[in-house]
Amino acid sequence: MTPIRVLLADDHALFRRGVASLLAAESGFEVIGEAVDGQQALEMARELMPDVILMDVSMPVMDGLAATRRIKAEMPYARIVILTVSDGERSLFEALHCGASGYLPKKIEAQVLYGTLRAVVKGEAPVSRLMAERLLHAPELTVREREVLEQVAQGRSNEEVAAALAIAESTVKDHLKSILDSLHHENRL
Repeated sequence: MTPIRVLLADDHALFRRGVASLLAAESGFEVIGEAVDGQQALEMARELMPDVILMDVSMPVMDGLAATRRIKAEMPYARIVILTVSDGERSLFEALHCGASGYLPKKIEAQVLYGTLRAVVKGEAPVSRLMAERLLHAPELTVREREVLEQVAQGRSNEEVAAALAIAESTVKDHLKSILDSLHHENRL
């Protein structure tokens, strides 16, 4: 199996090294680069073509949201997961609007990180429990979209959600796309 090639972008060296060590210890991941700011993340993404970029929000020179926006403008196929200490609703919605494929708080367990990266690379739009809670309170969601979102928030794959709700996997994907569209998210990988 080819490892998932990850680019880390965070201005804290110790944090980058910690995440790199976690990914190195888990089968199926390879850290191919480490950027110290958003500008460097953009340049490294162009050069290295990672499978997924793990991007901090708050960085010097160019912040993670601006970098995400620029990377997605140049490489719409890029998969970017925002990893941040901020769990504010504004940051969440802005990250999605910029084109992020996922949004995770830094306080998550390693297994959640691994699962999210694997899901993003498979083209799923994983939703963390934090993100799901925020979305569940969005009045634009239908009852069925809320049900799908609750299942996803429990860590279930699209296939598992489809089985639990007795609907087709393509319907699950449609509901997730609709959820992200209601947030004015332009891309859904």
